[in-house]
Amino acid sequence: MFIDEIKISVQSGRGGAGIVHFRREKYVPMGGPDGGDGGRGGDVVFQVEERLNTLSAFRRRHQYHAQNGFKGGGNNKFGKSGEDLLLLVPPGTLVYDDDTDELLGDLTDSGQTLMACEGGRGGRGNSRFASSTNKAPRIAEKGEPATERNLRLELKLIADIGLVGVPNAGKSTLLASVTNAKPKIAAYPFTTLQPNLGVVHLDIETTLVLADIPGLIEGAHQGVGLGHEFLRHIQRTRVLIHLIDGLALDPILDFAQINSELALFDPQLAEKPQIVVFNKMDLVEVQEQWPDIKAELEKRGYEAYAISAVAGTDVRKVLYRAQQLLDDLPPMPVLTSEDLPIYRPESDPREFEVERIPKGFLVTGESIERAAAMTYWEFGQSVRRFQRILQVLGIEDALIKKGVQVGDSVFIGEYELEWAE
Repeated sequence: MFIDEIKISVQSGRGGAGIVHFRREKYVPMGGPDGGDGGRGGDVVFQVEERLNTLSAFRRRHQYHAQNGFKGGGNNKFGKSGEDLLLLVPPGTLVYDDDTDELLGDLTDSGQTLMACEGGRGGRGNSRFASSTNKAPRIAEKGEPATERNLRLELKLIADIGLVGVPNAGKSTLLASVTNAKPKIAAYPFTTLQPNLGVVHLDIETTLVLADIPGLIEGAHQGVGLGHEFLRHIQRTRVLIHLIDGLALDPILDFAQINSELALFDPQLAEKPQIVVFNKMDLVEVQEQWPDIKAELEKRGYEAYAISAVAGTDVRKVLYRAQQLLDDLPPMPVLTSEDLPIYRPESDPREFEVERIPKGFLVTGESIERAAAMTYWEFGQSVRRFQRILQVLGIEDALIKKGVQVGDSVFIGEYELEWAE
């Protein structure tokens, strides 16, 4: 099944916990702290696989989770890092943050990668907190929480040449006649309900990739019919072959309508080189119309060819001309990571809000919620460290200004704490 848009949720791995541990060996009764750090959580990474041409692999599963990091061990042993989650996508995949509509990556080249979610860092073991004044710290950190993100994947087929035209103009027939593609073909409109790709071998050294775009109708740029789903696939093509149905009531009107839809959807589509092809020349009534149609198209400044996709008449002549136009175009710019928009949080992660609620006080903020999730509440030194974080971020003062009293509940993330002097 061809799928060119999908929404998924991804989550990186949580960092492994650092541990509180002390060296205990024979003849070494007080060996000191040796709790190791936790391992790093796995990243969520997209990678282009050139053999894929659809997003159907994401159809049945919509939630993905990288492996968590493993906790540290005694004797200063580091925990094992979680494995990255590698998600394979076809060339031409756009990755958006579905909540902000930010473009995170445009994946076009084979092997290209994009890290969508970074794994949480491992928590520090108690050996990392030893100092001259605290030689036996009972303090450690849990791993950093995972990062979650809702994503939207969109596929724009990558092809040298896009075949456009009204329904039943013969695009699928042309594709089938010159490539190994096997699109559905029948003598009624809208036979093609999904784009098809095919590779044409013009000669030993020259190949072309053709995309058969389903027939466009009036209003396609506004999403009428299947417009938006398919118009975007034309954006990546470099040359257009515009097929005209030789049996249409008004071929020139159909031709003008399709060009209008392309320009209204994306003005740059109107600037792409375009070869106009009058199809179904195996029929006598079509042959009789050709001289008038050719004269009208040339008057409008278009190259015009007449073919029979069914019989294969003059098809290769059109393809060789398309190849010439491709050769004359400047090379495609290589999109680097520096060219892409970079997703940045709109607010400072150190910012916070304190809100009075019926049950007590609610504190929200990226940094403080992460610190709460990484705290070992069962160790007094860890709790005191968290209290210092409240002071440094200014949350303690904010709570006092809001009127917090001894015994009040303070909610931070998933934790309910009791306020004490």
